[in-house]
Amino acid sequence: MDTEIRNKIEETVLEILKSSNMDETTEYKIRNAASEKLGMDLSGPTEKKFVRQVVELYLREQQAKAEEAEVEEEEEEEEDNGRKTGGKEYDEEGGLIICRLSEKRRVTLSEFKGKTLISIREYYKRDGKELPSAKGISLTAEQWASFRKNVAAIEKAIVKMESR
Repeated sequence: MDTEIRNKIEETVLEILKSSNMDETTEYKIRNAASEKLGMDLSGPTEKKFVRQVVELYLREQQAKAEEAEVEEEEEEEEDNGRKTGGKEYDEEGGLIICRLSEKRRVTLSEFKGKTLISIREYYKRDGKELPSAKGISLTAEQWASFRKNVAAIEKAIVKMESR
């Protein structure tokens, strides 16, 4: 296959890839579309291999761009502490807000001295900022796992107590 034909095939395959739904397309579909568009048979082993290389290169480039965008998004999230970013909400200290139990109470995930902490805590407002109060508890991942194992027993006890 000469250089001119390789360039035409590559150009056509890339054009098709850029306009394709990557969740539904296959290499076979791309190769057939390129065959039709170019009016040449691309089902031979050499052509198949070349089209596969073009597709794989394109996919690697797209993956690299996606990873780069993800890193940029994470960096923006770090800069935007205290605001909702990328569907996630962070508090003033950079902790991930898992849920708000009420206006003043929330569950957050943070790191302290290299340990992951799950905090269930009350917050108060000062100078427009929501700050954590001393009212609450922070659990290590190990403590959380122990608590989680016993949730069913806690729920059972609540039902029993409420039925009195």
